[in-house]
Order: sequence, then C-alpha cells, then structure tokens
Amino acid sequence: MYYSKLLIPTLKESPADAEVISHKLMVRAGMIRQLAAGIYSVLPLGLRVLKKVENIIRDEMNRIGGQEVFLPSIQPAELWQESKRWDFYGKELLRIKDRHDRDFCYGPTHEEVITDIVRKEVKSYRQLPQILYQIQTKFRDEVRPRFGIMRGREFIMKDAYSFHADEEDTKKTYEQMAQAYANVFTRCGLKFKQVQADSGTIGGSFSHEFAVLADSGEDEIGFCDECGYASNIELAESRPVSSTTPADGEDKLNEVHTPGKKSVEEVSEFLGIPDKQIVKTILLENENGLVAGLVRGDHEINTVKLKNFIGCEWLLPASEKTIEEKLGLPCGYIGPVELDIPVYADQALFTLQNFVTGANKADTHFTGVQVQRDLKVREFGDFRSILPGDPCPKCKNGIYQVKRGIEVGHIFILGTKYSEAMKALYLDSNGKENLMIMGCYGIGVGRTAAASVEQNHDEKGMVWPLNLAPFSVVIIPVNFKKEDLKNTCESIYNQLLEMGIEVLLDDRPDRLGVKLKDADLIGIPLQIIVGPKNLEEGNIEIKIRKTQESQLHPFPQAIKDIPNILKDL
Repeated sequence: MYYSKLLIPTLKESPADAEVISHKLMVRAGMIRQLAAGIYSVLPLGLRVLKKVENIIRDEMNRIGGQEVFLPSIQPAELWQESKRWDFYGKELLRIKDRHDRDFCYGPTHEEVITDIVRKEVKSYRQLPQILYQIQTKFRDEVRPRFGIMRGREFIMKDAYSFHADEEDTKKTYEQMAQAYANVFTRCGLKFKQVQADSGTIGGSFSHEFAVLADSGEDEIGFCDECGYASNIELAESRPVSSTTPADGEDKLNEVHTPGKKSVEEVSEFLGIPDKQIVKTILLENENGLVAGLVRGDHEINTVKLKNFIGCEWLLPASEKTIEEKLGLPCGYIGPVELDIPVYADQALFTLQNFVTGANKADTHFTGVQVQRDLKVREFGDFRSILPGDPCPKCKNGIYQVKRGIEVGHIFILGTKYSEAMKALYLDSNGKENLMIMGCYGIGVGRTAAASVEQNHDEKGMVWPLNLAPFSVVIIPVNFKKEDLKNTCESIYNQLLEMGIEVLLDDRPDRLGVKLKDADLIGIPLQIIVGPKNLEEGNIEIKIRKTQESQLHPFPQAIKDIPNILKDL
C-alpha cells in the first residue's frame, strides 16, 4: 500500500480529553476519531489492527469447535423481560421504540438472543454441545465513557455461548475456552493474568477475567508471587484466621467522649491507638433493607464479597438520609453494639480484643469492646479487600502483589440462569426434558488493541507487536522524486509483497524527518530507509522500531533476509 493512497491523518498534539496513552496515540496516529462521547469512527490503520485481533480470535475459536454466527444488534424487549433483565440491567441498556411503539434495545450482549435460537433449533442431547460465537458491535450507555476505544459506549466484541447437557461437559468447554483465550492474548503479545472474577450483571456461578497488566487499568488485581493464584480485587481471598477469640485480659465496655472525631484516623490519633484496633461499622442497603459490615480500621469492606455471601441482588452504601430515617443514628459514630439490624463481621475480628467502635451516640465511642461478649454477629466471613503484602490464601509462603489491570476478556459458567428463565430444554437419552447448561465468553476487540498500546509504546509513539501491526514493514525513501531511488523502493516493495509481507511505501514528498516521526508514531515494527548515499555504497538502512537499533545491510541481498528479521521481532 502506498502511503499517499491511505487516509492516515496524523497529529502532532494529543487531544485535550485523552487521559491514557492508547487514546492519545491512536488519535495522533490517525487510527480513530471521536464522533460522540464514547463513540468512535475507526479509520483504515485502526481497522487493520482490529482485523488482526479478530482473525486471531477466529482462529482460536474455530480451533475448539466454535461456529461463527452474526446476530441482530437490535433486540425485542420481550426476550429481556423473559430473562428478567429488562429492568435489572439499568440505564446502561439503551432502550428504543420502533414506529409501532414496540420496545427494543440495542444489545449490550446476546444471551437472550442466542438462547432463543437454541431453544427453537436444538431439541436432543445428540445435538449438544453447541459453541456459537460472533464478532459484532455492542452498545452500553456508560455513565462516563473514557479512555478512547478502551471504554467506549459502542464497541466491537467477540461473544461466544455454549450449551451443554451436563456440568462436566460445561466445565470441559470452559477449560478449553480459558486456554483459547490465553492463546489469543499470547499471540497478541500481551502480558496478562487469568484472574478469579465476579459475574456482575451477566450472572452465573463461576467466572474468570483476563486482565492485561498496565498502570492505566481500571481494575485492581491481586496475585501471589509464589503459587500464581490471581483474582480481581473484588473477589481476592484473604487467608482464613482462627475462629478462637482470646479470653484473657478483657477490658470493660467503656463509653468515651470523642468530640468531632469521626474518621478512623481522627479516633486513632485522639485515643492514641493503632487503626487496626478500631472496628468500622459500614451500613449498607439491599433489596431487603439495611445490613452492617464490620472490618478493622486498617481494612476496607468488600461489598462484592459480602453481597455474594448474603445472596442479595444488590448491595450499596446506605445514604445518611436513609440511616437517619430508619435508625435515627448519627453518621460517623455508628457501632455494632446493640445495633438492631443484621451484622456481618470480617473474619479478622476473630482475633481482635478490647477494640473501639462507635457508640451510636454523637461525639461518643466505646472502648474495651469484645466480639463474643458485646456483639450479635449473624455471620463471620471473608468480607474485606486484600492489601499488598497480605499472605496468600492458597500457599504457605506467598504474599499478595496488587497491580492494575485492563479487562480484555471474561468467561462465565452461567448454569441454568437463562435456560430456566427462557425454557431452553433438551430431551436426554430416556426422552426426559432437561435444562441446558450454559457458558458465555467475551473478548473486547478494541480493548485488546488499546491494551497492547498501553503495554507497547515509548516517547515516540506506538510499538506494535508484529501480529497486530497495521503493516509489518514501512519503506522510507529519502527522496521519492529521484527516479533511481523511486525505482529501487518500488522494487523492494514488490519483492516484499511477493513474499506475503504487508508493506507500506511512504511515497509522500515530505522531508525525511517527517516520515521518520510518522513511522515511529504509527509503530510499524520494521523500517527500511533508502537513501542515495547508502545505495551508492550498496546498502540500505534497516531499523527495528522496538529497540531503535539501526544497521546498514547489503542491498539487494538484505531483502531476502527480511522474513528472518521479522521472525525475531
């Protein structure tokens, strides 16, 4: 491809609203342009990258027996009402009406649509399992779209769905899918972790995320440096502690005046005690009312863990207004002693003695609080977020590291959540009806490309891995107007095309410096720089984008070496 024939509108400056490097560089390199908040047009160079990601995904999906389909993006409300997600999904679901005033939505995902197809077309156990996937545009009306195509409202996603006759077969496909995902991200040149994750609005009993490690990631990941255990911070387990509370040296419950001291830091300084000797009482609300979560002062409540433990649909911090109306208690001084709502305590309180809590009275705290003597705890459990340096729950000597990650893939075992709601049944070998067991599996195509930029860039621009690069080689003539130089560059170009190498010839009349800067910005892995002086001496210059190493190679012999040079990148 000739540079002058391509739409590559590069920019010298980053857009003012760009917060992360992938957004800045993909706009500057002329790969994407914003149409509206969270909605982007993908230009030729950007599309070449996305197609590379898609083709890797297709290859790995087909390898495990996936069948590609293409489903409607506009979905009737009836299907979502059938699955009970029409109201539950919230404002992220873009609801629309047709000319007949019938309700539809722009699909953020396709569990309902695919289940509707399979329940109509698959009737026997002999037709199972089925693995169906698509690569298609989705829309989720994010409250705060940002980071370019990493977190847009409209995005390209590979979503796959599997249907099974039993749990064993479901787990087999889940493991195959996990390996396929690992293959995809490895082939994309990414450093990633497979982490235990929460199922969120998709639902289901079991899920893992694939997270690319990057400082710009929105999620935190905890992982062990010894055994490899990894989890999203929402579900990362803390090591179990003994359930025996010390019996010796119990202080009496004592009411202490703490004027204006509400935070852990303020109470700790005022009373001269460490923050881990204070217990925070976090009031939360779900569909059934208020509950309290107790954690040490140096820990944070993990509402996802607690929600999953309780088994409620949602769990959110209670507002001051709700607390005052329902309990009549002063915020900042609430404690668990004689608190007349369900109380759930983190397991770290097992070993805590003579601690401090709010006294449910303004400007007042209790000291000398004991778990067994003073509190009515409904359940103990792992309800806190882990911290860097915490001991690993899975091995003896490991400790947690916590890093940020970009979620690029998510796999779920859904069980019978959708098949039960939508009556997706099959006949077993005895002619008995059974519910199909489902799994679903998603990869963000644009997120994967953006995550690659987050991991592969320098001060000059992007550094694409060979498998994702829009072109493998760019030929940069010093002066394309000179006939002999032009002929040489076109000869190199044609030879590389015949070898099956994707090559871009920069035929623009611009100065060499402009061309070199654009080549570095776009991040094509290999640059061939052709100048009259080197050519007279029988050489061409070959530059590796990643390392910035540049060497003279004998011409024309060097052209035959290009495939081997690319293999080593």
